[in-house]
Order: sequence, then structure tokens, then C-alpha cells
Amino acid sequence: MTEVDLIMLLAAALFAGFVDAVAGGGGLIQVPALLVALPAESPATVFGTNKLASIFGTGNAALRYARRIALPWGIALPAAIAAFVFSFAGAAAVAWLPKDVVRPLVLALLVVVMIYTVVKPNFGAVAGERLATHPERRLALLAGAVLGFYDGFFGPGAGSFMIFAFVRFFRLDFLHASGAAKVVNFSTNAAALAYFVPSGHVLWITGLAMALFNIAGALLGARLALRHGSGFVRGVFIVVAALLIARLGYDTFA
Repeated sequence: MTEVDLIMLLAAALFAGFVDAVAGGGGLIQVPALLVALPAESPATVFGTNKLASIFGTGNAALRYARRIALPWGIALPAAIAAFVFSFAGAAAVAWLPKDVVRPLVLALLVVVMIYTVVKPNFGAVAGERLATHPERRLALLAGAVLGFYDGFFGPGAGSFMIFAFVRFFRLDFLHASGAAKVVNFSTNAAALAYFVPSGHVLWITGLAMALFNIAGALLGARLALRHGSGFVRGVFIVVAALLIARLGYDTFA
């Protein structure tokens, strides 16, 4: 790896940490950069190194949100536990379910998510009335299982889908939804590393160097989100969703 490649990876990690902390979707930036810089490495090693870099940024963003706002732990923790378990199942499913089958479906879902968010300007601006405790926790387990499986199996846009789910189904505002999504994202990253580390699919020096820059980007993103509130998170969310649609559309139809 050349010095130029290393600088590109560190810059990508910085920007990915920022984007992930606000609206999810950091993998859209970090994974392609790793693929370009490390063409000789297997996809598993690229994904493992990406998760190593990401988990530090996601963890720091989650801590910053938790210190500044009251996170909905009754939703976030059940979702995180289910996501951890089912992220493993998603990774195992890669062997028997082709990703090409999933990509068009994910693309369609992202289009629906973005259109829904754009046409409802008040969507996620303020928190709505919460569900009763037991139904809410059951729904959190279900959401965590579905999104964890998706993140383990395919991945792109998982953080953005999590934020949308917390706003749409749990009636959180975008700021609190983003904070809760970081807790779930940390869990899925940990599950992925539990899969990749024992199999030797992590470049430790590269991943830890990227982690420092991912943390810096995550701290900046979380600070801006907390300062500017749900409107800022919503705007970044729409931009990230549009970029994800463009990327998946190119991969699907090019």
C-alpha cells in the first residue's frame, strides 16, 4: 500500500465516521476506499478491517449521544441484542443466498424510505406518542433481528434503515433515533468482528489507524447533530439515502 493509498484511507475513515455518526451510511465511503487501496485482499478481509475501524467511531458516537440526550434504552438495548445474534445469522446466509437477489429489493426500499422522508417535512421533527412498554420491546426485538440480519448479510445503508425504523415505528425524532441507531450499529459491528477476527480477516494496523480518524469524524458528526438537532440529522439522512440509491443503482444496472 502506497502513502497516497494510506492518506486516502484515513480521509475516507474521517468522513465515514462523520456521516455514520449523523445519519448512518459510513460504509458507503469506507468500503470502496478499502477495495481501491487493498486490491489484493479478499472481500472478507476488507469487510473485517472496515468493521474494526467503524466500531470505534460508532462506539464513541453512541457515548457522546448518551451523555447529552436521554436515549430510549428500552428500545435500543433489545434491538441491539437481537441485532447481535441475527448479524451472525446474516453472515452465515451469505453462503446460500446470492446478494444479487437482494440488491434490487434494497434499492427499492431505499427509494421508498427517501420519498417518504422528503414528502413528509414534519417526519421525525419531534417525537410522537410512544407505544406501550411490552409491545414496544417486542417490536424492538423484531426490528433488531431484521436489521441485524441485513447488516450481517449485505450491509449498505443498515445504519440509515435503523434510523428510519426508529422514527417511523417507534415515533422518535431524528436526533434520538440517530443516537439509538448507534447503539444497535455498535452491536452489529461487534458481531461482525466476532466472526472476522477468529478467521484472521482483519488488517490490524490499517484498521486501527483508520479507527483513530473514524473516531475524530464521529465526534465531529455527533457534536453537530447534537448542536443542530433533528432538522440537521434529517437533511444529512436524505443526502446519504440519495447517495446510497445512486451507488446501489449503479451496481444493479451498470
